[in-house]
Amino acid sequence: MAAVIDTADSPRGPLEMLGALAKVHGDIDGDSRVVEVYTMEGLLRIWWWGQPGAADVVVMAGGAMGGILGPGRALFIELAKSMAASGGAAMAIDYRRPGDIGACLLDLCAATDLAVRNGGRRFCLLGHSFGGAVAIQAAGTFPAHTVGVITYATQSAGCEEAARMGDVPLLLLHGENDSILGPENSRMVQSLAGHGEVLTFPGADHLLTEAADEIAGISRSWIDARFADEGD
Repeated sequence: MAAVIDTADSPRGPLEMLGALAKVHGDIDGDSRVVEVYTMEGLLRIWWWGQPGAADVVVMAGGAMGGILGPGRALFIELAKSMAASGGAAMAIDYRRPGDIGACLLDLCAATDLAVRNGGRRFCLLGHSFGGAVAIQAAGTFPAHTVGVITYATQSAGCEEAARMGDVPLLLLHGENDSILGPENSRMVQSLAGHGEVLTFPGADHLLTEAADEIAGISRSWIDARFADEGD
């Protein structure tokens, strides 16, 4: 279960751009581990489920305050365990500087870089709230390796260049009772990207707690379909 984190002989990429002072990793259990990257701008933690060499990887980004659980009832953990059980992998990003979109984008790209160096080839990016903008920007950074993006209650700020995603499939989920970022944010991102499907959930708030089971089922099926499409 050991992860490759020594990048001294690798070409300069997002991991090197972090300016890491030290990197450590340890197994949590048989299917998960945490990688800690110490930098002058904070500590990046990458929570990693499944085999490090898995080709299909889900990468998950939280909101402006950080955190790795995601919306619903810890949706990100549920999806991560499901990916690991099916032979894939998942990563949750514990940002160095939550709320700083440039730094958070680099954090997500560094995690993806780490997965690539271990065998990752296809990525589905998930983002909640502020993390939706992080996922959208990341998809625009490496669209050829992104099989899809799901946002949950996304903000539209930071998504101005969503068209850079090209034709990467996009699913936007939003609670109709979201008093923090209304559903119009998802519709704006859909317009900026030039494509995508918006699904709204009556009675659901910013965390989509009231639609937790529904968004979990939709997410899992959609992710499976995207990886299957790329595998054909």
